[in-house]
This record gives sequence, structure tokens and C-alpha cells, in this order.
Amino acid sequence: MPADGPYEILDDRFRTGHCANGDSRLEVLHDGCRWAEGPLYVPAWRQLVWSDIPNDRIMRWDETTGTVGVFRTPAGHSNGNTLDRQGRLVTCEQGNRRVTRTEADGTVTVLAERYDGKRLNSPNDSVVRSDGTVWFSDPDFGIVSDYEGHRAESEIGACNVYRIDPVSGQVRLAADGFDGPNGVILSPDEKRLYVSDSRAARIHVFDVHDDGTLSDGMVFAEARGDVRFDNIRFDDEGRLWAAALADGVHCYDPDGTLIGRLRVPEPVSNIAFGGPRNNRLFITATTSLYSLVMSVTGAPRL
Repeated sequence: MPADGPYEILDDRFRTGHCANGDSRLEVLHDGCRWAEGPLYVPAWRQLVWSDIPNDRIMRWDETTGTVGVFRTPAGHSNGNTLDRQGRLVTCEQGNRRVTRTEADGTVTVLAERYDGKRLNSPNDSVVRSDGTVWFSDPDFGIVSDYEGHRAESEIGACNVYRIDPVSGQVRLAADGFDGPNGVILSPDEKRLYVSDSRAARIHVFDVHDDGTLSDGMVFAEARGDVRFDNIRFDDEGRLWAAALADGVHCYDPDGTLIGRLRVPEPVSNIAFGGPRNNRLFITATTSLYSLVMSVTGAPRL
């Protein structure tokens, strides 16, 4: 790590926004994964769960003891994890080609596995609105080989973003035209949905209507060179933080300007804010789980 630590200031707003005043080094919480993804801090458990996709397991790190164990295996080659508004774990299972919810008693409920009668490709990431609406991305990453799922042909023939109706449970098309939709996140006011397209190296943003439909899609940010975006998260000042494969973690001002970067020793897959004050950034990067206590705070947990 360079002498100035993990922070790289690209615009003075990164400095004046106090984005570079946290820990001076990354902390390694665990290593030994094959490809770590989907970190999620669960406040009620004081634990972080994340996916080790090729090893087909969900791991967990205990904040109070620092110990690491296996939360679930097999795990359907799980990828992204999130919480619904009842605190239940929602997981995108690449290998099983479905989105599931873990109930309070540990049983698993399938939320989505087909669209228009056809099997999904390999759900990647999801986000849940306050009314229970779920949006999830469905690239083909889990069916192109047996490494992160099971090799198969796409029945749908496209990589889309879908919406699960909170009342009927019906899976509806939310947005199409992506090369490889990946991270999905709602703005803190739930008025916009942001979607990263890894293969196109872009982050898109859509207006969200009350009925869950999307409109007015536009490009929020584009990566440079060989950089590819994975998942994305907001802080409480409206800045967007993006896991940028091969280029650390990017920080974008609300106007779409890249203002700073966090350097990470391994290619980054996913990020998540957590900890008691929601100011600890957890980073999954190739084989490892890192953390950085920051001077910025993640968007409020609703």
C-alpha cells in the first residue's frame, strides 16, 4: 500500500468531504476464498455474511469475536445478499438460478426462478424497497461455465433487470438492453434505481415510479480503460461508491464525477457499509475480505 494509505484523491471534493480521513490501512478479516462476493452486514446478528461462489458457500464473520465460519453450504453458488425490511436475508443464487429469502426459522422461500415461463440465467444482486418490491439483476455469469454455477444455455436469451411484485409475487421485466447487469441499488429516497453493467463498463440510473416501473434511463458513470464495475453502494451524503474490478473502489459525486478511489491489493468484487455506526466499509476482493473504518457513513438503514 502506498505511503498515503488506501486513499487516492482525484477531485478536491474527496478531500473536503472528509472521505480520506479514516483508517490508514486496510484490515484483512479473512482470506482463503476462491472468489469472494456479496458482503452484507446484518446489524441484528452483529455479523457480516458474504459469498464464496466457487466453493458454494456463504461465510460469516462475527464482529464481537472476529471469528469466521460457514453460514450455509451448499448455497446454490450464491452471489449478492441483501436484507428486506423485516430483516430477512435475500440471496441471489447463481447456481440454482433463483432469488430466495431466508425466513426467521431458517427455512428458504423461493421468490423468483422464472420469467415468462423460462428459467432465469443466474441472478446476481438485488435490492428491496420499503414496500417489499424487489429488483434483481440477471446476467449470465453463472451459466457460462461450471466455475460459479452450472454451464447451460440461456432460456431467456438476454441479460435483464427484473422486479418482483410485493403483492402478487409476479416477476416482471424492469429494464433490458444490458450486456451484463450486475450491482443494483436504490437511492436513499427510493426515487432512482442504479444498475452497473459490468461488460459495458457503465452505471445506469432510472427514475422509479410508485408502481415499481422504471423510466428515463441514462448513463450515470463510465469506467476508463479495462475497469469494470461490480456492485454499488451509497453513503449518507449521496456519494456513490462502486466496486471497480482491477481498480479498487471508486467514489462518485452525486453529479457523476469520479472524485476519489480506494486502493485495494486484489481485484475488488463487492462492497458494503456496516458496523454499529455504519461507517465500516467491508470489501470482498478475489480471495479476501477486507475492512476499512471510514470518516464517511453509509446511507441510513431504513
